[in-house]
Amino acid sequence: MGEFSENLAREALRRHFGHDDFREGQLPPIRAVVEGRDAVVIMPTGSGKSLCYQLAALLLPHTTLVVSPLIALMKDQVDALEKRGIPATFLNSSVSSDEMRERLCELAEGRYRLVYIAPERFRNVRFMSALSRSKVSLLTVDEAHCISQWGHDFRPDYLNIKHAMRSFPGVRVMAVTATATPDVRADIVSQLGLGEAPRSAPFVQVQGFGRDNLNLKVSFCAKHEIKLSHVLSLARQFHTGIVYCATRKQAERVFEKLAAVKSLRDAGCEVLLYHGALSDRERRQVQDRFMAAKYPVAVATNAFGMGVDRADLRFVAHWDIPGSIEAYYQEVGRAGRDGQPSYCDLLYNFADVRTQEFFLEGANPTVEEIRQVLNTLRQRCAAGPQSYSVEDWAEFAGIKNAMAVRTVFGMLERAKLIVRNQLPGQRVCSTELTDLCRSPEAPDAKELAAPAAEKARRDRARLDAMLRYVQIRTCRHAYILDYFGETDENPFCGGCDNCGEREAALPPNEEQWLVIQKALSCVGRMNGRFGINRVAQVLRGEKDPVLQERGLDKLSTYGLLSDCSKLFLTDLLHALTAAGCVSVSPDQYRLVSLTKKGFRVVRREEPGFVFSWPSAPMSSAGQAAVVRKSVGASKSVGALHRDPLFGRLRDWRAREAGMRHMPAFQVMGNKTLEALVAAKPQNFSELLAVKGVGPVIADRYGADLLRLINGD
Repeated sequence: MGEFSENLAREALRRHFGHDDFREGQLPPIRAVVEGRDAVVIMPTGSGKSLCYQLAALLLPHTTLVVSPLIALMKDQVDALEKRGIPATFLNSSVSSDEMRERLCELAEGRYRLVYIAPERFRNVRFMSALSRSKVSLLTVDEAHCISQWGHDFRPDYLNIKHAMRSFPGVRVMAVTATATPDVRADIVSQLGLGEAPRSAPFVQVQGFGRDNLNLKVSFCAKHEIKLSHVLSLARQFHTGIVYCATRKQAERVFEKLAAVKSLRDAGCEVLLYHGALSDRERRQVQDRFMAAKYPVAVATNAFGMGVDRADLRFVAHWDIPGSIEAYYQEVGRAGRDGQPSYCDLLYNFADVRTQEFFLEGANPTVEEIRQVLNTLRQRCAAGPQSYSVEDWAEFAGIKNAMAVRTVFGMLERAKLIVRNQLPGQRVCSTELTDLCRSPEAPDAKELAAPAAEKARRDRARLDAMLRYVQIRTCRHAYILDYFGETDENPFCGGCDNCGEREAALPPNEEQWLVIQKALSCVGRMNGRFGINRVAQVLRGEKDPVLQERGLDKLSTYGLLSDCSKLFLTDLLHALTAAGCVSVSPDQYRLVSLTKKGFRVVRREEPGFVFSWPSAPMSSAGQAAVVRKSVGASKSVGALHRDPLFGRLRDWRAREAGMRHMPAFQVMGNKTLEALVAAKPQNFSELLAVKGVGPVIADRYGADLLRLINGD
C-alpha cells in the first residue's frame, strides 16, 4: 500500500500538464491506485480519463503499461506526453524490428514512465521476455469495454491480459472506458479478475454520462443526396467535425463527394479521409493534418477519433446508423469537448441497417462457419504453422464474411485449439494447431458455438436499442442516460430534436388538417401491412406494378395527395410517428399502423393537438415547405414566367452561359428556373430540395442563386 499526497498530485498536475485543478472525477481513481487498489473508471468521452492514469504513472515508482486498441491512439498519446517531457513510447506493428529491439531493451531498463501496447503484444515472445525483466507499477486497460463479450466492441486479444498479469502479480490495475452498461462493468471486473483473492474489491467510479452541450438530432433521409445536403449544411455552418461511415467503401464515396465541393474549399474546410485500410504512415498523416488544420472535416470509419483530443469539434454526423448506443454515444461525444454547443445529426435510412446486420453476422458465426474454418485449419496446418491474413483464411474456407473468420479464430484460441503469434513488423499471425485440436477430445463446432448464443442475443438487443433511439418521441438525452443505468428527473433536455423541435409545434390550420387526415386515413386503410414508403406511393398515386398487384391502387386514399413530393410525404409520416399518431413495428420490415391517438386525430377528436410541420418541400416541383396559407395552390407556368424573379434568373443564366461558352439550357433548364421561382429557397438546405438542383449545381451556382432570390 502506498501513501497518497493530494498536494504532490496537484503539483504534478501543474508542472506536467499545466492545469491548476483536477476535473470532476479525476482525483479519486488516482488516489485509489497510488494507495494500492485496483480501479474501474467509467467517464464520458472528453472528460479527461487519460489524465487519470497518466498522472498516476508519475506518482508511482515504476513503469505504467497501457493496453490500447488502436495504433493511432497510442501515437497521439505518446506525442503529447513527449512534448510535456514525460518519457513514453509505444510498441505495435508499426515499429520496425530494429527499433522494437531497442525499445524493448529500454523497457527492461525502466527508462519509460508509460509504455503503450496493443493487446496482441501479450502473444509476442520477445515482448513477454522483456516484460519479465521489467518493473511495472500500474497496468492500465484503456477502452476496457473491449474485454467484455457483452460490450459493443469485444476484442478477444483483450482476454490475454488476465493471463499476462501472472508475470507481475503485484501490479495495480486501472480499467478505463467511456461507454459501459452495468452488465459490461461487471464483466470487466470479472474478466480482469479484480476482487479475486488475493486482490481486494476494486474502486469503481461511474461519472455522469450527461453531455448537455450536445444537440442530438435524427434526420430521416430517403436518398444519399439528402444525406449529403445535411452534411454540407453542417460543414458550412460549423466548419470542424467528423462524418462517420459504417464501411471503408462508404467513407471513400462520401469523401469524394465532399472533397469536390468548391464552397467548402473556399470556406477553408480541409476534407480528410481516414479508415483502417490506410497504411500506418497515411493514418498518421491524416491525424496530423486533422489536428493542425484550422477547419478540418474528417470522413472516417469508427476507428477515427479515439485519442484525437481536439476540443473544438463543432459537429458529428453519422452517414450510417451505428450498431449500438455505446458506439453512437462514444462517437458523438468527440464533439464539443470545450463545453461549447455542438451538433450531432444521425442521417437515418432503414436500408442502412443491413450493414449493421452484416457486422452482427460477422461477430456471431454459425455452426457451419465454425466447422468450415476448423476443417480448413486442420488441413492447411497439419504439417506445421501457417502464416496468412484473415482474408486469405476466409477465401480458403469459402466464407464471404471475413469478420466471421476473425471471430472464429478468437473462439478457437480461447478453446486452446490453436495458437497464434503475431509476426514482427507485420499484420499477419502464424497459426498453429495444438495437441488438443488434433485429439479426439477436441470440442466440435456445435460445442464451440453454444456459449456464443447469449452474446448473439445481446448484440441483437444493442442494435434494437439503437433503432428504438431513432424512433423515440421523447428526450434523446434521457433515453441514453437510462440506457447506461442513470436516471434524469427532467424528461425534456432542450438539446435534442424531440425536446427542441426544428419547427415550433403548433395547432394545425385548416389546410394542414386536411393533409394530416388524408395521410392518417391512408395509413389506417393499409391495415399495418406496409411501410412508410409504400404509404407515400399510395398517397401520390404512383403507377407502380406492386401497388396494382396488391390492390392498393383501389384504395379510396390512392392519389389523395398526388401534388405532394415523395420526400415531403415521408417526412410528414415520420413527423406523425414522432407525434404519436403512427406506430412502427420494431422488426426489419418497419410496418406502420395507426395508434389510438392517430384514430382520434384523424377524427379531430384529440383536444390540444399540436404538430411540427415537416420542412421538406411539399410539391413535386420543389416548392418550399408547406406555406401555412393555402395547401396545393400552385401558380401556372405563365404566372411563374411573369414573376420578376424569373426574369432575373433568366438574365443571370444568359450571362453565365456567355462566360462559360455554352448554351443556356446547359447551365440550367427552364423547369429548374420555374421550380426556383415557385419555391424561393432561403438557404442551401432549401435550395438542395428544389427539383433539378443537386449538390453540384448548388455548389457551383448556389451563392448566386440565393442572392438573386433574396433580391440582393
